[in-house]
Amino acid sequence: MVEVDARDARIAELEAQVAARDEVIAGLMAKVEALTARVAELEARLNQNSSNSSKPPSSDAPGTPRQPKKPTGRRPGGQPGHKKHERALLPPEDVQHVVELVPKECGGCKRRLHGQDTAPRRHQVVEVPPLSAIVTEYRCHALQCPDCEVVTRGEVPAHARSVFGDRLAALASLLVGKYRLSKRLVKDALSDMLGVELSVGSVSNLEGEMSQALAPAAAEALDYVRASEAANADETGFVQGREGGRAARAWLWVAATALVVVFHIATSRSGKVARHLLGADFAGFLTTDRWSAYEWVDPGLRQLCWAHLTRDFQGFIDRGGRGGRIGRELMRERNRFFKWYHRVRDGTMTREHFEERMRGVERTVGQLLRKAARRAEKKTAGMAREILQWEKCLWTFVDVPGLEPTNNFGERCIRHAVMYRKTSFGTQSEEGSRFVERIFTATTTLKLQGRDVLAFLTDTLAAHRRGLRGPSLLPTAPVPQLALAA
Repeated sequence: MVEVDARDARIAELEAQVAARDEVIAGLMAKVEALTARVAELEARLNQNSSNSSKPPSSDAPGTPRQPKKPTGRRPGGQPGHKKHERALLPPEDVQHVVELVPKECGGCKRRLHGQDTAPRRHQVVEVPPLSAIVTEYRCHALQCPDCEVVTRGEVPAHARSVFGDRLAALASLLVGKYRLSKRLVKDALSDMLGVELSVGSVSNLEGEMSQALAPAAAEALDYVRASEAANADETGFVQGREGGRAARAWLWVAATALVVVFHIATSRSGKVARHLLGADFAGFLTTDRWSAYEWVDPGLRQLCWAHLTRDFQGFIDRGGRGGRIGRELMRERNRFFKWYHRVRDGTMTREHFEERMRGVERTVGQLLRKAARRAEKKTAGMAREILQWEKCLWTFVDVPGLEPTNNFGERCIRHAVMYRKTSFGTQSEEGSRFVERIFTATTTLKLQGRDVLAFLTDTLAAHRRGLRGPSLLPTAPVPQLALAA
């Protein structure tokens, strides 16, 4: 009986040890699984680049492989028979100096030549005259009244109170807003080119004055965008001031139509800012990425950017597994319809034929995304479910002629601002942000319309200084707003 009790105790002890070891093993296996998942997550993050995620190309590590271009078999440069791009000659009435080169003797037999060529070959040399500032001096005389003996002095006109004229002040703002020069470089440029000496503080003051002058035109442009039939919207990180010794985070937003573009800097990236920029009752078609700030827009009026979706599908492929195979099928569908879309744009396929073919693509893409959501690996499945939430927004461009399937136009409009941010490190105050918004709105819009930027800024500042209405940023002729830049 004692031996049985001892054996049962020993068995119980061994079972307890086994249970304890099983518990330890289970805990270790859980840790291994967690660490394996963490390693996979870090490897996936390490493999992210601009081709398979939203990361910008500037963040790619050296040696990151690029998508190779298909070889064309042609040599670099201009191809035989291509249209030449030669400098056009100015008309004779715009030429200041003419030098007549008349040969005096034959180049062959040296016989003296007489007569006149009625259609000589023209060759023009463009030169800039020596630059110098034009200084206007206002002499304020003081005269005494012989009756009351009050001394009255002539006053400088209100528009001439600034020591810097309209065009010079406009040039300073243009060098900052379009050519991305720092205030110190603007100071040096005006000194080197024109011999005008001014301080960095003066450049800042001129920016503030230009900002006030541009305010009415920028507000008018904003109203125009809010009433547009179609727009592209995007946003990028920015810096405004400092908090606790560190740069304060802000965002620069853009809303772009075919010929009018509006910029806005805010300390938030929320839907509230998007509503303010576009207007809460915006009823046009809007092309964006999948950022949540645009969720308030009617899905039937929203087009998601297929350039972003292309990177997502490439991410499916790069992560491999079942999701990778589905990603390759999605990419094939994407390549098919883009080829058709370009044919429609080039006029080699009818719109009706394109819409008919796209119905099959829409069904296939939807089926593949649902398959990825059910069967793919965790991250790929989550991305597929996110895209499916906005499935209706993938195909708006199919039913709306003129609407682009990508947000490339909006991103091109904001690219200049991104480069400005990288060299200027943002702004120091809200007043500085208002100047950046308005000067970008003006320069980008005027470029799209092919208008003279310096002349516009000069006229705007001249009107502001004289209390007059300044020029408008709106196009002078009606434009088909759905014909956004390809």
